[in-house]
Amino acid sequence: MTDHFDSEAFYAALNAARLGRQMTWKEVAEQAGVNASTLSRIGQGAKPDVNGLAALLAWSNLKAEMFIRGAGRQEAEPIARITALLRADPKLSSNNAKLMEEIVLSTYNKLRDD
Repeated sequence: MTDHFDSEAFYAALNAARLGRQMTWKEVAEQAGVNASTLSRIGQGAKPDVNGLAALLAWSNLKAEMFIRGAGRQEAEPIARITALLRADPKLSSNNAKLMEEIVLSTYNKLRDD
């Protein structure tokens, strides 16, 4: 089975979160910072755009990999995980995170080839 995003499961999970918080879909849209039409489209089976997905994941505290069939079969490459952690570190500015990433990648590539 190929990996793909399960919009139906994502919408069902969003609905459960919405009901648990006793909110309307309009309130979800406002709180998450997405258009109400985004939620309607997802409810009709459309896949969310990346910004809408990110906003709704943040609002619901759900993880994207929960809705990707086949995800989690293998771990990401260690260097990819390090890069993601550097970019997510709130103590680093975007430029400093990029600088750290360059240093780590350069060092990793040098040491890996030896």
